[in-house]
Amino acid sequence: MQPLILITNDDGIHAPGLAALAHTLARIGKTVIVAPDRDNSAASHSLTMTRPLRVKEIAPDHYAIDGTPTDCVTIGIGKILTEKPLLVVSGINPGPNLGDDISYSGTVSAGVEGTMLGIPSLAVSLAGEGPYHFETAASFAAELARTVLERGLPKDTLLNVNVPNLLPGQIKGIRFTRQGRRLYDDAIKETFDPWGKKHYWIGGGTPNWDTGDDTDAQAILAQCISITPLHLDLTNHAALKKLRTWQLNIGG
Repeated sequence: MQPLILITNDDGIHAPGLAALAHTLARIGKTVIVAPDRDNSAASHSLTMTRPLRVKEIAPDHYAIDGTPTDCVTIGIGKILTEKPLLVVSGINPGPNLGDDISYSGTVSAGVEGTMLGIPSLAVSLAGEGPYHFETAASFAAELARTVLERGLPKDTLLNVNVPNLLPGQIKGIRFTRQGRRLYDDAIKETFDPWGKKHYWIGGGTPNWDTGDDTDAQAILAQCISITPLHLDLTNHAALKKLRTWQLNIGG
């Protein structure tokens, strides 16, 4: 019996990265696509709670939802699928999800939701600028998916995967990495409308990379695939131990 795999993304149901991922994963399992009906980039881990959500089946096992990537995973597993999937795969994002980008990423957040629901999950991104070699990331995603289906993942852990936007023969290796820092200079632009009113546009800017050799960003700079295990527990345990030594009083 083929393993059931739920596929989603944050770029929308018609994104080429989603199609490439679904085509490749269909070779190793039964795939069901549940994805947003439009682009939801930078949606982070948001749920739609202010309006009802609509599901449209646009082809067999191919569903579009007018919501976020997190909505798609939640409704896909809770209402659309008749059994629990053995794997959730989100992607392929056209562009990297490295360092601080992870906090904003709808691609990664779909994997977070799958992990919260107790399902091994992968978030897959293609690091670089177009034209995109989606087939490179899709092929590796299938290889990694096979391994995860066989071996599982540690509890409450998902894998954030960034593949260099290169042909397969140009990739120089695979690295297991930690989340680095990827901060942006000049990421907020001031613009004016025709009436002279000021507006702000967030996006772009010049990235500053973490220089640590074991980071996700450095792996991509070295033309290597980066696999970063992300944990649902955001607690800084070292800081927690130190904070417990503080002597605080209620009410000053």
